[in-house]
Amino acid sequence: MPAKPLAELIRFARANSPFYADLYRDLPEAADRLDQLPVIDQTAFWTANTWPDNRVLTGPLTDAGVYKTGGTTGVPKFSPWTRAEHADSVTAFGAGLVRAGLRPGHRVANLFVAGELYGGFLYIENALHHAPVDNVRLGVGGAAPDGYIADLITGFGVHVLAGEPMKLSAVAECLVARGERADGVELLLFGGDLLFADLRPLLSRAFPKAAVASVGYASNDAGLVGAPVPGEDVRVHEAFADRTVVELLDEVTGEPVTTPGTPGRVVVTNLFRTLMPILRYPTGDRAEWVDGECRRFRLLGRSTEGARVGTVTLPTEEIRTVLLAADPDRHIAGMQLVQRRWDGRDGVILRLGHIGQPPPADLADRLVDAVHRALPLYPSEAALGSIHPLAVEWVPRSELVTNPRTGKLQQVLDERPRE
Repeated sequence: MPAKPLAELIRFARANSPFYADLYRDLPEAADRLDQLPVIDQTAFWTANTWPDNRVLTGPLTDAGVYKTGGTTGVPKFSPWTRAEHADSVTAFGAGLVRAGLRPGHRVANLFVAGELYGGFLYIENALHHAPVDNVRLGVGGAAPDGYIADLITGFGVHVLAGEPMKLSAVAECLVARGERADGVELLLFGGDLLFADLRPLLSRAFPKAAVASVGYASNDAGLVGAPVPGEDVRVHEAFADRTVVELLDEVTGEPVTTPGTPGRVVVTNLFRTLMPILRYPTGDRAEWVDGECRRFRLLGRSTEGARVGTVTLPTEEIRTVLLAADPDRHIAGMQLVQRRWDGRDGVILRLGHIGQPPPADLADRLVDAVHRALPLYPSEAALGSIHPLAVEWVPRSELVTNPRTGKLQQVLDERPRE
């Protein structure tokens, strides 16, 4: 489907979506540029994007596919796509797979997560189906045992594995433990999270002839964001031409970032998605431009919108609500989500500030249990060994990290290695 001109898309959203009508109420009628629009507040967006009584959609939900965003903690966040929007999105994404290294006749094992409205498996399956080169699609799914996948690679002559970094590394570990290596695998396509350098040796041992590339950059809520850029740096992407506009904004001032090498939070506008318009939507990621034309950007990790570890997203405000509800005596005087990586796995530390004496020793366990009940995907992933179990770190309130320029609390700290 053709992309709408930006001015037309803005007028359409204002006229048909109660959320956007309210958000743009004080803007001039002639507003037709992104820099005239406010950046969407995610909390307000998802408060309005509920079922029933939805205030974001521009029309009735009569012909659409529905995915669930990865940040759910108790209240599902559903993201609908019309038939035409979805077809256009996966077609563009499929073309990106060729840029990533997909070749005619490749046999591709799709190891992304399926079920419960998660979009990863279905989205990649459709992208492969719409890719401009012939390919053989093996719908394995992320829940398949690593040993089964290792056998399939040999038995079916798999050329490409597509999955999240930790799933790819789990299959690699299984092969290495069996004293095997998969020489026939030519390409590893990762998505859903960054692939860190500490996984490379293991992947190289198991798949010595495989190139590594990003499957592309997209999300269930924001939609298409960036296509993979061929080259050694697998974090570099560029916006899909005529479909998306990517902006990088200073995390403190909100001003546009245009200098290469300067981090900013990723904000995306989707030019063809009209049932659930996406206009200046923060993806929750940080990036930096790698060219002077501000076309290609390098992903750096999550921004202050939330922490992501493996397949799990922990939105700061939702996690804070859960913690405070589990702390009736109000020991918590501040919160930060700290992403760390050790022993080859990611983990999240709940760094909680306190005043006076340290809180009771059993409170940490109760807080972790509360988060697990609200976000059951986290303990499930930890039980599989994909990520470290959730942990609590108490510090005096004054030791919570703040922005040196503004004194504001830094809600998310990504202490994982950049390489």
